[in-house]
Amino acid sequence: MKRMTIMTAGLAGLALGGCIQVKAPDKPIEINLNVKVQQEVVVKLQRDAQDLIQNNPELFPQ
Repeated sequence: MKRMTIMTAGLAGLALGGCIQVKAPDKPIEINLNVKVQQEVVVKLQRDAQDLIQNNPELFPQ
């Protein structure tokens, strides 16, 4: 059974051998790091809101 699997994988590799091309990209790779910036802004706003609620309990009754 193991030999059959190896043979099948080998035949599949031969069949696809002529179709695979490796080419360097024309443009440089760009990595977008906006996610980290947005998370920092949310944390700062959350802290500011928590301080506002604690310092002004009459504005936010529970």
